[in-house]
Amino acid sequence: MTPNLDDVFDRLKRLNQPVPRPLRLPTSSEVESVENKLGLSFHPDFRRFLEEVSDVVFGTIEPVTITNSEAHTHLATVTEDGRTFLNLPADYTPICESNSDLYCVTPDGRVVFWPHDGTSDEAWANVGAWIEDVWIGDTGD
Repeated sequence: MTPNLDDVFDRLKRLNQPVPRPLRLPTSSEVESVENKLGLSFHPDFRRFLEEVSDVVFGTIEPVTITNSEAHTHLATVTEDGRTFLNLPADYTPICESNSDLYCVTPDGRVVFWPHDGTSDEAWANVGAWIEDVWIGDTGD
């Protein structure tokens, strides 16, 4: 069963950890600007992720962000590095970099694991399933 994105986002927001310098959610125009820079059209679930929960800090997973171009999680930088060093397909959008590997949103909304050293069959039905399985995992909340 595919998790409801609203429910997953609500759960993720409840898990948000306080930090000294909280992240800021991007505006729609900031998201569109990055889309244009990368030559992509973000899947609607990924766009919602960016605009609604990309400011969440939880656990050790650090998904991409848009609002600080100097951050190691900046979407444009992660995408360009993936294209340059990992042969990332031009229509894949990273949602998270982890240990030199990427989790990416495909044009049809699936999330796939893109390893730095080969291929993988790991995939999730959508952003919500990836958040539940990989980011939140077994937190027992």
